[in-house]
Amino acid sequence: MNYRQVLIGLALVLVSGFAMAAGKYGNLDQAGSNVFDRASLQRGAALFANYCMGCHSIQFMRYQRLTEDLGLSEDEVLEFLAFGDQELADYMKTSMRYEDGEAWFGKSPPDLSLTARSRSPNWIYTFLRSYYLTDDGWNNTVLENPAMPHVLWDLQGVQRAITETREVGGETRLEIVSLELDRPGMLSPSEYDAVVRDLVAFMEYVAEPARLQRERIGIWVMLFLALFTFLSYLLYQEYWKDVKK
Repeated sequence: MNYRQVLIGLALVLVSGFAMAAGKYGNLDQAGSNVFDRASLQRGAALFANYCMGCHSIQFMRYQRLTEDLGLSEDEVLEFLAFGDQELADYMKTSMRYEDGEAWFGKSPPDLSLTARSRSPNWIYTFLRSYYLTDDGWNNTVLENPAMPHVLWDLQGVQRAITETREVGGETRLEIVSLELDRPGMLSPSEYDAVVRDLVAFMEYVAEPARLQRERIGIWVMLFLALFTFLSYLLYQEYWKDVKK
């Protein structure tokens, strides 16, 4: 097997991997979140603390880290993001006991520290915008029959599914073709999308906090390497100019 066959094989593996990922999650909306927008991260942190931490933890994140990365004071973090007797050195964990979560929801709500990496920001964004209400309760077009109810329904409102009867593989099926806002929430659709985008940005930051610092210093590292390469080239020319003669 020559190197060309190896390269072709690797390319096929990558293409098939991308295809499987696309098939797994379907068509997702683009979140457009920006982890370098500090104001967006601050709003997202407030949303997560008020709407998500009742059930979910982000157990690898300390409150202290938010003061360093998000530009919040210690007093602001303790007043608006930490509840009860939690301190800055504590990890951001829910107060819900595992047994209670399992009894109330069928399974204990998962930790969300790495969800933006395992699922992708686009998945979270689409999921939080795809809840609809049925006679049996909340459902979701991205994740069917989720254990989690629509915790942001008061902001988004109540959506209903618009269905059509279609023939698929010789079988007649009732499929959801769109979601329609049946009862408005506190926010307009565009305002709700912006709120979810802030929440996604925060979860994306939580999944890799070092990204903020890494990408900020990355440009300086590249400039240093470029300068070092240029100086090395000049040094090379100086050392070898007599030899080449």
